[in-house]
Amino acid sequence: MSSHLTILGIETSCDETAAAVVARDAEGRGEILGEVVLSQLEEHSAYGGVVPEIAARAHVEALDSLISEALLRAGRSLDDVDAIAATSGPGLIGGLIVGLMTGKAIARATGKPLYAVNHLEGHALTARLTDGLSFPYLMLLVSGGHTQLVLVRGIDDYERWGTTIDDALGEAFDKTAKLLGLPYPGGPAVERMAKTGNPERFTFPRPLVGEARLDFSFSGLKTAVRQAAQSIEPVTEQDIADICASFQRAVSRTLKDRIGRGLERFRTLFPDVETPALVVAGGVAANAELRAILQVLCDKQKFRFIAPPLALCTDNASMIAWAGLERMAAGFAPDDLAVAPRSRWPLDREAATVLGSGKRGAKA
Repeated sequence: MSSHLTILGIETSCDETAAAVVARDAEGRGEILGEVVLSQLEEHSAYGGVVPEIAARAHVEALDSLISEALLRAGRSLDDVDAIAATSGPGLIGGLIVGLMTGKAIARATGKPLYAVNHLEGHALTARLTDGLSFPYLMLLVSGGHTQLVLVRGIDDYERWGTTIDDALGEAFDKTAKLLGLPYPGGPAVERMAKTGNPERFTFPRPLVGEARLDFSFSGLKTAVRQAAQSIEPVTEQDIADICASFQRAVSRTLKDRIGRGLERFRTLFPDVETPALVVAGGVAANAELRAILQVLCDKQKFRFIAPPLALCTDNASMIAWAGLERMAAGFAPDDLAVAPRSRWPLDREAATVLGSGKRGAKA
């Protein structure tokens, strides 16, 4: 492919260290030339969650070699790239500092422009890299730290329609797994156990189902899981499977209601969009049952359903590089080297905070 712009992307917002080289041609088509992701799963699994200090140290130790490997796989050198893109937030501040400072150093040494990328914008724009999707479209972002339904109007133009008022969905999966003695990360463990479970055995709550607002709530569901487990102690492996299956069923039915209402709103606001689309992004988007529920929902309402490849649902540098390319192509100015990392960085800067967002406001 003849490329017009090429960029080096760096991602260090949580517990994956990643680098990628991505190209964008004059027609807006993208190509991942080289990418590498190093998971820190082993470092954190003993603690049942991510330890920020351990994550930051691991980023420091690995990032330089990962950048070299990504460039090698792409068959490019730093002289060949047009810019540097690094995640600047939201995320764990220690990891963000490592990646952004590395990006700044490379930009300063090579004279290349720097783009400080919002990690969530990377997720929001991935479908344009993989599927060439046009604006506007809806995005369901489901990860360990975020559960949001967002209208994507354009680059740096987002409207949050719904958000969690307590736990993010990924957090609910992780806490459920920990409660049941399953290994970290919790999402894949719960999904694996649910395959052999009876989803009808336990009737768990489906928070906010039926309400006109498009927000989410998973704290009560998590509490119900704990109470169910305590009521039948000691739990057997089959009990755990049944709880996981029932939990996952409650989650999928909750999302079906919330997202279904969102699709209806989109149709009302954008009647002229011939083929509207729903994009699912974030680590929880890897869950097969949730994908299947959303696919059926979109088929019923005649929406195109887009779930990027699993490797691009979890944290990766290709989406960061692509977001930088999109900003370059759209004429956004590069960032000053004095730009600071941000642990909180909402996509929709005008959205009001909601109950459970904390004294400092919404995380994203």
